[in-house]
Amino acid sequence: MKINAFADVSLRAIMVLAAAPEGSLLTTQAVADAVGTPYNHVSKAMVRLRALGYIDVERGRLGGSRLNESGRRATVGEVLRHLDSRQDPAECQSPTKNCPLINECGLRHAMNRAREAFYTELDSVVIASLPHARQMNPVFQSIGLRPEFRTPATQA
Repeated sequence: MKINAFADVSLRAIMVLAAAPEGSLLTTQAVADAVGTPYNHVSKAMVRLRALGYIDVERGRLGGSRLNESGRRATVGEVLRHLDSRQDPAECQSPTKNCPLINECGLRHAMNRAREAFYTELDSVVIASLPHARQMNPVFQSIGLRPEFRTPATQA
């Protein structure tokens, strides 16, 4: 299964926030730089992650975002379910014309079951447990943060 670009950026943003030093706030620009994605895309992802209750945001000159407890417990499957904008993975419906086989279609139902199996498999993967020091320290150095990586043991 392929996830959409918005979900990909959102998962990366959660990983960066999960690995950030304890108590630090990261600006959207810092997260965008860390994940190598344009600011506008990351900004939209951060707004959605806040609306879903995964991150807390502090406004102002010294503001930024941090992963909250709900975000630290979030699984890949859970987040992808929230972010998947496709109602129909087989694209049986379109604005111009629906597939003529749409009624009683076995493919459509099989694709929906496969998508749910994909998410179910990812329900055991906690996003905050994915980043590791060797991966994140160079990223944090590149955006001007000290490489104080939060290990999964200290994230509890």
